[in-house]
Amino acid sequence: MDYGLFFTYLAACGAAAATGAFFSPGDWYKTIRKPDWTPPDWLFPVAWTTLYLCMSLAAMRIAQSGDVRAPQALGFWAVQITLNALWSPVFFGLRRMRAALVVVSLLWVAVALTLVAFFRIDWIAGLLFVPYIAWVSTATALNAAVLRRNPEMA
Repeated sequence: MDYGLFFTYLAACGAAAATGAFFSPGDWYKTIRKPDWTPPDWLFPVAWTTLYLCMSLAAMRIAQSGDVRAPQALGFWAVQITLNALWSPVFFGLRRMRAALVVVSLLWVAVALTLVAFFRIDWIAGLLFVPYIAWVSTATALNAAVLRRNPEMA
């Protein structure tokens, strides 16, 4: 395992996590109407920590693979981490639920493209992205459900 490479990707995840920490849910999020299936607050940091570790390990494996398709796959990874970093400022910072739904939908596409590209190069790297696509699918559905329940805050 190349720890330097792993920590490079983890640093990019840390930057995305920082936007989530800077633009935290706060009191505003507690007051909006959410569906009954909204995950409990404690689950978010646990899930994101796990996902960021998996994403970093997967990217490291692809970067080390030497496969000619690795640059494109890592390009998809870069796009998804950028969109990941953008969602919290849009949803929690600007409180623009409709715009956040666009961002998280694009994030879902970027994660799906990354997952497929990673699977084609290294099946373990692809598997490491499966929990992420599941979480982003849930986040997309949650964003849409919150928007439907709070149309005045679109």
